[in-house]
Amino acid sequence: MPNGLALDQHTDKLYVTDSVHGVIYRLPACGGKVTVWARGTQLEPTTFAGANGLKLHHGSVWATNLDRGTVLRIPVTAKGTAGKIQVRATGMPFIDDFAFTGHGDTLLAARDDNQVDLVRPDGTHTTVLTPADGLQTPTSVAVHGTKVYVPSAAYMTGEDPNLLIARLGR
Repeated sequence: MPNGLALDQHTDKLYVTDSVHGVIYRLPACGGKVTVWARGTQLEPTTFAGANGLKLHHGSVWATNLDRGTVLRIPVTAKGTAGKIQVRATGMPFIDDFAFTGHGDTLLAARDDNQVDLVRPDGTHTTVLTPADGLQTPTSVAVHGTKVYVPSAAYMTGEDPNLLIARLGR
């Protein structure tokens, strides 16, 4: 089940998470041979879905694991191979996608259990958006300047899917 997708414009490589097999694939952006770039217990599912959201940030591939509730960082080595998988944050059940805020390794993480968490570089996290703000199963997060965009799929209720726009405090 291909899920997260990130393009490395410097190497022209595409990275793809597979939530069922719990791996990250890499392939040339123009097409070609697909290879397993990273694998490990940290990427694997425990019940439903493992490796999920995916971003490239400061020379590393970052991913979430929905079942394990984790944010992972995988350095890209000088040879382009995967370095050791590092768990950067835990305790976020149903974490889906995420976006970096523009402040180092601080990120916002969308959770399918109706919240968005602010995750700090030390791994601590705080809920910053909830159903009281209009969330219904948020699926991803995008940050542009001081604006945060969070689509709510509402796939549990089927009512009022929406796009929440919030302000990012600087």
